[in-house]
Amino acid sequence: MTNQTLALDDALYAYLLDSSLQEPNILRALREETERDAMSMMRIAPEQGQFMALLVRLIGARRVLEIGTYTGYSALWMALSQPMDGELIACDISTEWTAVAQRFWQKAGVAKQVQLELRPAIETLDKLLDEGQAESFDLAFIDADKPNYEAYFERCLRLLRPRGVILVDNVLWDGRVADPMETDESTVAIRAFNEARASDSRIWLSMLPVGDGLTLAMKRD
Repeated sequence: MTNQTLALDDALYAYLLDSSLQEPNILRALREETERDAMSMMRIAPEQGQFMALLVRLIGARRVLEIGTYTGYSALWMALSQPMDGELIACDISTEWTAVAQRFWQKAGVAKQVQLELRPAIETLDKLLDEGQAESFDLAFIDADKPNYEAYFERCLRLLRPRGVILVDNVLWDGRVADPMETDESTVAIRAFNEARASDSRIWLSMLPVGDGLTLAMKRD
């Protein structure tokens, strides 16, 4: 018994998945195909995908933003959990990786609700704001280049409705954020982002040790 979050060894992690993971076959197939890619460490953990899908259902997220799509695993978890009239805007710059995503979105029957934007995400977010879409999204997931996390967050916060939720991945960064000797650009950016959120009066905040660290930020009324 402990009053701190458990560290998961391989056996306990396997138990967690065996006891709780409800991963549809199409998602498992996408995860397994992604594992063959040299950059597969960028895919979120399956238990994180399932948790995010539950959040989509809990808040009834009809309009979702995703910043950083890779092969579409996280987007597919969320799209499958949206209402029938749902819309998910997926932002990425890789035609190679998102080609895999599009193939699986089609197989899963969600291709019509996913709008892929192949350009820098800042451009897409600014375009949505310019079009008057502020406060029209229910949920955003940020999982892209770390030095731009603050810029993505600020734009997503403007695009989110009150009590909408922003999810931010990699906030524990494999433990490097807690090591003062780690001073690379991405680690420094994540540290600064985390520090800014801790005192951000515009949101209700929770940082969870799920996957590589997941921050939940709910926009205050």
